[in-house]
Amino acid sequence: MVQRVVILGGGTGGTLVANRLRHLLAATEAEITVIDQDDLHIYQPGLLFVPFGLVKVARLVRSRSGQLDSGVAFRQVGVDHVDIDHDQVVLADGSHLGYDVLVVATGAALRPEETEGLTGPGWRDRVHTFYDLAGATALSGAMAGFRGGRLVVNVVDMPIKCPVAPIEFVFLADWYFRRRGMRDRVELVYATPLDGVFTREVADRELAALLRRRDIEVVHEFNTGEVDGARGRLVGYDDRQVAFDLAVVVPLHAGAACIEHSPGLSSELGFVPADPATLRAKARPNVFVIGDAADLPSAKAGSVAHFQGDVVARNVAHTLAGEMLEAGFDGHTNCFIETGAGKAVLIDYNYDTEPLPGHYPGPVGLPLLRESRTNHLAKLLFEQFYWHVLLPGRPVPGVTAAMPTAGKDLRAVGSRAREETAGGY
Repeated sequence: MVQRVVILGGGTGGTLVANRLRHLLAATEAEITVIDQDDLHIYQPGLLFVPFGLVKVARLVRSRSGQLDSGVAFRQVGVDHVDIDHDQVVLADGSHLGYDVLVVATGAALRPEETEGLTGPGWRDRVHTFYDLAGATALSGAMAGFRGGRLVVNVVDMPIKCPVAPIEFVFLADWYFRRRGMRDRVELVYATPLDGVFTREVADRELAALLRRRDIEVVHEFNTGEVDGARGRLVGYDDRQVAFDLAVVVPLHAGAACIEHSPGLSSELGFVPADPATLRAKARPNVFVIGDAADLPSAKAGSVAHFQGDVVARNVAHTLAGEMLEAGFDGHTNCFIETGAGKAVLIDYNYDTEPLPGHYPGPVGLPLLRESRTNHLAKLLFEQFYWHVLLPGRPVPGVTAAMPTAGKDLRAVGSRAREETAGGY
């Protein structure tokens, strides 16, 4: 009997787990099908660089189906909802697709309309985001035309995809305006709902110090209730106001609508609660989740999807074979944080361990918790790694799902995160 694996979403997590499953199940008759509403696979880490003229948008987009192994089927169709009681996906055209195992890889969706005024007067004029293609492109023009004033980068609420990206944006803005010889005419402000700049104590101290050195103001615990584009101000729920001439806003995130509308599958925000070690959904034993779609105490980031991929693929194979699952994911996350002027900081941590100084992935490797040109170059090279190694599901020697301890100064182990969502890639 042919066993059916259906994967919802053809982004990073869905693509890499489909390809790894095809390798694992090559000797079986399992059918693997990836479903997505469009055929545009976007290299999301590259969106950060678009507003600064460092990357052309066309370079970031490829075909979703073109990234899949020849043994994986791709269906371009929308999903209405999942019927977990009858093991089937209800598609937007009214048809049904049954499954033996389902993998939810639908990512996180931007919900700018949920914040009062965000998409009103000033949207795409003096109020922007770089978290999608259209937004990053429009912001590129706004940055080029900016002649001075107060630029505010604002995170509306957590969780968000790659929570270090807004911090990277203000670092790059500092570098960008210095290069244009106008930094003295620009006030840079980072307004965050957190009580620090980052969710991990050790990294928070390092990044806060770098922001101070670059004369970037931080407004902590700012919970945005309204974006007033006409008057140039952010208004918090506590009535505090942050004035701006140009605002770069990271909107509220939620799960995909089709998951939110699937009874019994999702949390209130549309993400899928799952076992943090096996990635099996709490809703049903034959449903797994990967990447940004997961409701887990780990990051919504590309590195997390990468490390989860091996665990999800193996556990899907175990489920099909009626075997015990592997509790193989420890929350491993790593993150290159651009700090401008051709440098970056690398951090590496998991559910229980703070970012540590040392090197990654071993004693001879990239420096951790330290600005380095090597880290910057590694971040740039990651684009090729993404297309040619990560998405095809190829193994990488020395890089595993579990966080490595070799090369790290374990004496510097700190407490767990203040918040349980952090950054990646």
